[in-house]
Amino acid sequence: MPLVALTGGIASGKSTIAARLAEHGAVVVDADRIVRDVQSPGSPVLAAIADAFGEGMLRPDGSLDRAALGAQVFGDEAAIARLNAIVHPAVRTESARRFAEAFAAEPGAVVVYDVPLLVEARVDDPWELIVVAHAPADVRERRLVELRGLTPGEAAARLASQVPDEARLRIADVVIETAGTVDDTLRQVDELWARLTEHLDRRAARA
Repeated sequence: MPLVALTGGIASGKSTIAARLAEHGAVVVDADRIVRDVQSPGSPVLAAIADAFGEGMLRPDGSLDRAALGAQVFGDEAAIARLNAIVHPAVRTESARRFAEAFAAEPGAVVVYDVPLLVEARVDDPWELIVVAHAPADVRERRLVELRGLTPGEAAARLASQVPDEARLRIADVVIETAGTVDDTLRQVDELWARLTEHLDRRAARA
């Protein structure tokens, strides 16, 4: 039952890797989607965010104003820590539930946790493999400007707010280099999938 963590910095190509793994048959659990789910209107997490950061974090329909929250915590380490203390335990609980659900539905599944903040929050979990999507900072900054419409200053600030690339690479079992062509990235993902399925086959043979 391989449980694989997939992480990478902003604009690192992580979503391309996750999509390719899903095409191969992996069950991809998206941490960002879980965050949105646990912060849904009426949830205990959203109520706690409003208590900690003010009712101004809520839209008129009761949903989270993500832009307002981001503006309030960006660059403020204490505020980020306070927010993480609210959100991370709920995400951990819900992700574990989704992992268990996937393995119950298909005991031989490969479950991939697509998680941006692995180094910050989940590095010590029992992962079979940690896969890091990696491209140099200048490549990612250019992607943020050209593909997401950020200014160079905004892109540089986003990159600077994340953990250094060295911290991710230090924990990697597999590094997928994404600075080249999409085809090159996909080839590396296909090789990773072959490695995972070979591992499953060996495990099945020993059972």
